[in-house]
Amino acid sequence: MGTNVHPWIAVAEKEIGVREFPGDADNPRIVAYHSATSYGSTDDETPWCSAFINWCLKEVGIEGTRNAAARSWLHWGKSISTPELGAITVLWRGSPGGWQGHVGLYMGEHDSNPNYIMLLGGNQGDSVCLAAYEKKRVLGFRVPT
Repeated sequence: MGTNVHPWIAVAEKEIGVREFPGDADNPRIVAYHSATSYGSTDDETPWCSAFINWCLKEVGIEGTRNAAARSWLHWGKSISTPELGAITVLWRGSPGGWQGHVGLYMGEHDSNPNYIMLLGGNQGDSVCLAAYEKKRVLGFRVPT
């Protein structure tokens, strides 16, 4: 997918295709992502985008937020105004001032729509994948301090 500026990108790319199991079954890989947060979820139904980012960072020896909430990343590391490949990207969900969110890794601009960016993340369509999100939903870009 490109030059790996940050080591957690390679970790995340290897997880592409991991997806939730249908019904009552739980994907043990997603349960492993949850182990990187203090929430302690043991299923693949609990929102897991933040758990995935925490797990990717943990795999390369970087402490994340250990929080299952996507917006917890707004208080982690340092803020950058111009996104860079692999920057932790926090989006609002529901409403900009609400509590819900989504978090993923910035992978660049959308090829054909300048209003969108591409994120590599977990719990995107119930899987780890690359997906497009509107730029207007971005709350912040973060990198380690």
